[in-house]
Amino acid sequence: MSVRLYVEGGGDGKYLRLAFRQGFIRFLTKAGFSGRMPKVVACGGRQQAYGRFRTAHEKDTQGRPAMLLVDAERQVETKDPWQHLADRDDWKRPRGATDDQCHLMVQVMESWFLADRAALDEVYGQGFQASALPRNPTIEDIPKRDVLTSLERAASRTTKGRYSKGAHSFEILASIDPEKVEQASPFAKRFLDALRKASP
Repeated sequence: MSVRLYVEGGGDGKYLRLAFRQGFIRFLTKAGFSGRMPKVVACGGRQQAYGRFRTAHEKDTQGRPAMLLVDAERQVETKDPWQHLADRDDWKRPRGATDDQCHLMVQVMESWFLADRAALDEVYGQGFQASALPRNPTIEDIPKRDVLTSLERAASRTTKGRYSKGAHSFEILASIDPEKVEQASPFAKRFLDALRKASP
């Protein structure tokens, strides 16, 4: 029985959500989930992702596992994602929800992109300025604002233009190497390990 993965992202339009879902599926395929792919639900905003996860978790009577994956939005000071979301967003852990059902993209999904600069260079091509990206290899410590502004600066002289959420983010997500992301982000490794455990 496949995992249902409720993910922040994809915007509000049907096309954007489909493109985001396809990018995530390509990322997860490279991570080894071909043949045991979770059902990826692109929820748009983080509040919508939490709400849809909570509803799925509370109303399911068939034992179908559900997971939540949202941006942390800031530095995470705890190893417990539920605690982080309680502190930042006042979200309550649904009754019966486990630690393995809640995961964070730290500090934002774009933090993952910084783990694979070769993929960024390939996506943007000529004019991409990798030197504009933060040099800190501990990508989870890079503030959200710095992640986004550095991507904008690095891509500003390419034919694609400045980085923007939407088409660029989906293409990059589909291109990055999950192994590099796991090595650079303990929370990404935590997420993928939990998904492997839930999808034998």
